[in-house]
Amino acid sequence: MIKDTIEEIEARISTASNVDEPRRRELLGLLATLKTEVSDLSRTHGDQARSIAGFVGVSAHEATRADRNPRLLGLSLEGLGASAAGFEESHPRLTEMVSAISRTLSNLGI
Repeated sequence: MIKDTIEEIEARISTASNVDEPRRRELLGLLATLKTEVSDLSRTHGDQARSIAGFVGVSAHEATRADRNPRLLGLSLEGLGASAAGFEESHPRLTEMVSAISRTLSNLGI
């Protein structure tokens, strides 16, 4: 299920007309790494892994909408950060990927 969610996000990023090619490649690379990290996390913390994947999806949706709402993007990114909080020590790569995805999606709104 989590893998499917991330693949849907990848498809959305791949077809988003308002995402330039360098950012698209960056996001797709980050999502590929996130897919592995969230898969690992789901073995021990399934609910948290689903939350992270869900918030990535909502954040990607808000960042790639034609008519962006900065408030909704900010709220979704805040939720994404909160969903990964507490895993800094046990899953440092996961928190690194979440931070990088958040920064990149936030920068799409510039």
